[in-house]
Amino acid sequence: MYTVHKDFHPWHEVDEKKLDEVLYGSMLDLSGLDRPLVIKKIEYLYNNGFYLVRTTTEDGHVGVAVPTKRIDLAESLLYRCVAPYFIGKDARDIEALVDGVYVWKSNYKLAGLPFFIALSAIETSILDLLGKARGVTVGELFGKRIKESVNIYYASGNRQTTPEEELEILARKVAECGARAIKFKIGGRMSRNADSIANRSEELIRLTREYFGPDMIIHADGNGSYDVQTALRYARILEEINAYFYEEPCPFDDLDSTREVTVNCTIPLAFGEQETSLNRFKWLVKNHGCDVIQPDILYNGGLIRTTRVARMAELAGMSVTPHVSDGFGFIYILHFSSYTPNIGNYQEMKTGLKETNEFLDGHIVLKDGKLNIPTLPGFGIREDHPLVRKAVLLREFH
Repeated sequence: MYTVHKDFHPWHEVDEKKLDEVLYGSMLDLSGLDRPLVIKKIEYLYNNGFYLVRTTTEDGHVGVAVPTKRIDLAESLLYRCVAPYFIGKDARDIEALVDGVYVWKSNYKLAGLPFFIALSAIETSILDLLGKARGVTVGELFGKRIKESVNIYYASGNRQTTPEEELEILARKVAECGARAIKFKIGGRMSRNADSIANRSEELIRLTREYFGPDMIIHADGNGSYDVQTALRYARILEEINAYFYEEPCPFDDLDSTREVTVNCTIPLAFGEQETSLNRFKWLVKNHGCDVIQPDILYNGGLIRTTRVARMAELAGMSVTPHVSDGFGFIYILHFSSYTPNIGNYQEMKTGLKETNEFLDGHIVLKDGKLNIPTLPGFGIREDHPLVRKAVLLREFH
């Protein structure tokens, strides 16, 4: 009989007024920043496969952030709809600015993942600036530091491997990083119940538990592959092997089907990586649309909006395990984890630690399946770092 892991708490109802208090409340502590920090220019740069955003104030404060690599697909929105709005504004007003740019020139008509990718690129650079101006980590702008490290799960993105090939890959990665938790893909990705390879998913689920034994934490990600009936069939199989949680079995825009699976299976259902509407996140919390909420910091407009989601979820007893889009994303999750009491016990890590860690001068250490949370001011990228200093300027706003 399946038993939900002790890391999870039962969902419970929440007064909508309390959700709204979080949704429209303040997230940041900017005490000590008594003088205006007027944004003079924003630069969009590129170096070594990474895009960068650098924000500079009139008095010389600088913030640097690394957006998702998908920013190249949202450049028009960055150029025309987001970056110009922030010029001449006080960086200390970042919470109001994040909301204000949404309605500026009717930007809400363009709402969706590309718009919020562009917004997160600017927001994270401004948060870096504010953290450095205060001499604290970005996490400490949001609250007391409650964690020093994060347990990681290794996430495989493969669908065209056989179960045997996938087990070899997972075993090698676990040996390299010391992870005590893994995640693999099932289904064919938005495939209307088709498997990526015939019979792959069920066989992989069962073989993974046999191979790794009873103590390995196992997550499975459906990426919207199933209707409700099929999703529930795989939920039962995952429950048979005592899996940890079951991610996005139904299409991401079908909230009713997702909720139906949630309330009809025992294994915790995780969901939210494609979501960008705070009101739909509120719906998920209010209506028990899932058990584990999964905003992607760089898809959802940044840390301020993601913290709102986390604090709504906390009211309902739900944990938060953010999705990682790519590259530098897990660094933001480390900071997010440092102050979020309902953070999940295992956080996603993909490849790219070495390349990403170059921006932080090697301050991130992976040991025994854990990543330390940086203590450097802001996010920890020096504005004079060679990777920043030698970056090619693609666009400047002033």
